[in-house]
Amino acid sequence: MNANEAHSGTGGAGSTRRWHVGCSVALVAAFVLVILGAWSLREFEKGLDGDGQLDMPRAYAGSAVEPLPAGATARYEDGVRVTVGPPRPEDDGRTYRITVTFENGSDETLEPDTGGHDDTLDVRPGRPADSSWAAADGTIDRLDFREAEQLLDRPLAEDEKRTVPVRVTASRKGLPLTVEVRPPHRSHRAAAYWQLSLG
Repeated sequence: MNANEAHSGTGGAGSTRRWHVGCSVALVAAFVLVILGAWSLREFEKGLDGDGQLDMPRAYAGSAVEPLPAGATARYEDGVRVTVGPPRPEDDGRTYRITVTFENGSDETLEPDTGGHDDTLDVRPGRPADSSWAAADGTIDRLDFREAEQLLDRPLAEDEKRTVPVRVTASRKGLPLTVEVRPPHRSHRAAAYWQLSLG
């Protein structure tokens, strides 16, 4: 083999190596562009919706038609989280304790809703999609209402977590219960719904 043939063989191997490196770089760049594109599209959708919208998987939408089960967490696009615990019966057999935990993962303080605490937390008999309380076939009475009111009337700072206790007595065991939560927001926040069963 003469010098020209040897030089030609080495050049072919170098070209192949450069081609492989170039393809690898192109694949990595394409992957990064796809990830950035998906992230940008998600941020664009959030901008259209507003950051007060629920950011939930389809299995549990958190809507009145597809309410969350006890213990589930509603997640909002701005980082706010709300978890409603399962009803815990007390010794008398008619009273139940429920906890509603607010976590402020947003970048601002949540000020109390000007409409009052009822706009933030509503607990009522029946299922979320029921058109009236009459469909519940039962009644509840809220206890310790003042304590919940005082907790809901205080601002919730960034990265702060607060649990609001709710105690109710029910007219019968097995009564369905709706918990509707709408954490404060500077413009609008979607309501999240839970369907619980008392007993």
